[in-house]
Amino acid sequence: MKHTPLFTMLAGAALAFTFATAPVHADKASKDKPAVQYPNTARVAPKLDLTSEKEQKALNEGLDAVNAGDKAKAEQILQPIVDGSKSKYAQAIALQGLANVTYNAGDVKAAIPLLKRSIDNGVMPNDTYFQLMYELAQLYAADQQYQASLDTVAKWRADGKKETADSYGLEGMDYYRLEKYPEAIAAIQKAKTLTDKPQDSWNQILMASYAESGKGGDAAKMAVDEYQKNPTDSGMLHNASAILLQQQDYAGAIKVLEQGRANGALKDEGDWINLVKAYLLQAQNGGDPKSGSAKALAAFDDGVAKGAIKPSAANYKLAGDASVIGENDPKAISYYQKGAALASDGELDVALGRVYFQDQKFSDARKYLKQGLAKGVQHKGQAYMVLAESERQLKDKPAAVTAMMEAAKDPDTAAKAKDWLRKAGVGK
Repeated sequence: MKHTPLFTMLAGAALAFTFATAPVHADKASKDKPAVQYPNTARVAPKLDLTSEKEQKALNEGLDAVNAGDKAKAEQILQPIVDGSKSKYAQAIALQGLANVTYNAGDVKAAIPLLKRSIDNGVMPNDTYFQLMYELAQLYAADQQYQASLDTVAKWRADGKKETADSYGLEGMDYYRLEKYPEAIAAIQKAKTLTDKPQDSWNQILMASYAESGKGGDAAKMAVDEYQKNPTDSGMLHNASAILLQQQDYAGAIKVLEQGRANGALKDEGDWINLVKAYLLQAQNGGDPKSGSAKALAAFDDGVAKGAIKPSAANYKLAGDASVIGENDPKAISYYQKGAALASDGELDVALGRVYFQDQKFSDARKYLKQGLAKGVQHKGQAYMVLAESERQLKDKPAAVTAMMEAAKDPDTAAKAKDWLRKAGVGK
């Protein structure tokens, strides 16, 4: 299944975390030791082999440079420890610091092998060892190595004998990015059972995974429920309306978008445009075309008046099309004219020509059709056929024949154009 990024909060999602770079102390009998974080692990904590006070001091200076963001100084102090220390623990701490400063400098890919070497040294205390393993899983995810991230989380969970909501949230994101949507759903659902404060991003992943795995109804229900918890949240409004539109629940999309319009949550231009489109789609799929058109145009005009909908050829084309659906030709002409003035091609000029042709204003139709064709349009044959009929209505047969001959060059209209020409006594 092709991955479709439905939700804004998922786009470019970044992981926020920091490495543990606390000062190194040789005194193992400190009374201020924190509570053990992995009490159930079967891993035997190794004995630390750092005995040199000089090396301990150098490590702390290097870690201070890391925390200060001084990459050059950190590398100058820590790299010699990595290369020459007899203490594996010192090497591991130095590698951890180098991974940290490298990551903070924006080089995630280079930070990964440094952190992995630190872990693979095997000399870290249990809490540090498992913390770094979890951070490695996050780094893999940040580097888009999602399977490696999943494998690392699985090892962290199995060896550390620990489950956390965040770890299942990370797993859910990894599965989502790998397009394994049922697995993503299971992981996020598990994450939500382990905390009473689920992250917003988990809900985004869950909704998107529902949608991508064919459970659009579940996604829509969840999206609406989340929005109703925060009815003034523009992001929640966007997500709910987007998935309702995807589910072709136009009435539902209109309901939440109108709610957002009433309470001020409707801010994004795209959501305003979606409100206009929802009214039109509803009108075209069993609704009342004239009523739907009127409501769509009212929403469009309100968005323009509030500065949310910007003047553009595409926006005015939408409003013009809505007017045509509602058989409101004067408004269609007004919107198309505004759009044509901003357009880089002749599509809206041709649209104007069609409206004038329907109104039997053939001289105006000819003017705008020619204008549009001169600017360039995608379906030339169709435009030339309307132009030919306009010329015929204006009693200019030579011009009509010329236009129809142009229509005959377009594969889409060739057959009809040639038939017209034969009946007019032109050609074979």
